[in-house]
Amino acid sequence: MSKNKEVDLLVGIDDKLNIIQAFVLGLQHVLAMDLYIVPIILAGLLSLDTAHTALFIDMTFIAAGIATLIQAGLGMRLPVMQGPSYVPIGALAAIGKSLGLSVMIGSLMPGALIIAVLGYPLRLLGRIIKTLIPPIVAGTVIIVVGIALMPIALESIYTAPGNVGINGLVAFISAVLLIFFVILGTRLQGAGRFIRLASVILALAGGTLFASLFGSVDFSPVAKAPWIALPRLLPFGVPVFDFNAVLTLIFIYFVVLVETTGTWFAVGAVTGAEINDTRLNGGAVGEGLGCLVGSFFGGTPVTGYSTNAGIIAITGVGSRWAIMAGGVILIILGMLPKLMNIIACIPGTVINGVFGVVCVVIAMNGFRVVRQVELDERNMLVVGLPILLTLAATLMPKDLLYSLPSLVNYLVSSGIAVGALSAVVLNLIIPPAPKTTAQGKSSSNNFDSL
Repeated sequence: MSKNKEVDLLVGIDDKLNIIQAFVLGLQHVLAMDLYIVPIILAGLLSLDTAHTALFIDMTFIAAGIATLIQAGLGMRLPVMQGPSYVPIGALAAIGKSLGLSVMIGSLMPGALIIAVLGYPLRLLGRIIKTLIPPIVAGTVIIVVGIALMPIALESIYTAPGNVGINGLVAFISAVLLIFFVILGTRLQGAGRFIRLASVILALAGGTLFASLFGSVDFSPVAKAPWIALPRLLPFGVPVFDFNAVLTLIFIYFVVLVETTGTWFAVGAVTGAEINDTRLNGGAVGEGLGCLVGSFFGGTPVTGYSTNAGIIAITGVGSRWAIMAGGVILIILGMLPKLMNIIACIPGTVINGVFGVVCVVIAMNGFRVVRQVELDERNMLVVGLPILLTLAATLMPKDLLYSLPSLVNYLVSSGIAVGALSAVVLNLIIPPAPKTTAQGKSSSNNFDSL
């Protein structure tokens, strides 16, 4: 039973589901993920042809599915969906273009192994995270994750192909549908449970139907796609290990780890699960092994997807069996291009309209964690400055971003990484607030006096 009285789960973390329930709920998590965006962006940066781009997307789904099964079933044993991280895109594109895909894949393997070893047998990651990431940092990271993703959702709506007014209307209706189904699900008896469980799928289906009125839905790619494409081991050739490339990716893995830690705490916040040393070390093993195994199938580094924490909060279903079903679905989709293309045909404006509401839910769960900490002047800066820096990185002009040194460019390209790292650093360097006097007055300057 959850220790957190504010957590309202209909289905607990270890509660088993029948196959149909697990499939439907797992599919809902899969639909909420934008898994195909990272491989599409990376394939474009690497100038891959259509066949290799399709193969890259298929392998990304399979790698994410395998990593999810490892994380939810054996590693952290929490409802954490794994998917490709946005953080390493710049570094991987630079390595792949200059040194080739075999070097790019080779650079992924040592860092993944190091992350796994930090969990077991060293059992160090739990201590490291508990030292560097207390609740105030964890809550801030959750807030940063939600806020950093909001501009991505909005920009994707504004820049989507077609009429911007219609795109905005489709996204708005999709978001309203999700809000409507969530509220209806919490108000109705009986059918309300089903409506809340399926609120995301219902919103996506309703949004797609509405978008079809404007001719924004095109299922023609489904007819052209093959039915089956079996996974291939090392699809981009035998991995080659380059020292500089490996060193760069080891650093990137630790940035991804800070990013994924925020998701772990977000899942802990919405499920009421304690994120203790055992969970953290297990999470490191799951993350590392997931990345390592995924790289053998051509996948890029994976991270816990915070959108799924939002789905859990909305639906009230925290069962990791639903998440593992989602992992199986990802593997199957990776081998069934025709079915995967059906998902890919959901208009981006519909997905991002729903995604925007999910971002709000994520950020609010971060505030729920932070409010348990006294917000004195010092803590206000620890929480507030990372939000500012996250927005500064997210909204940075591309010309300025591309002019930065490579390593800085890789880091700043992820607003989440900037916000997460700044929260850790600020919490370490800003001294605690002085003790209050007997009259409850602080000896330091108060913001109210400024």
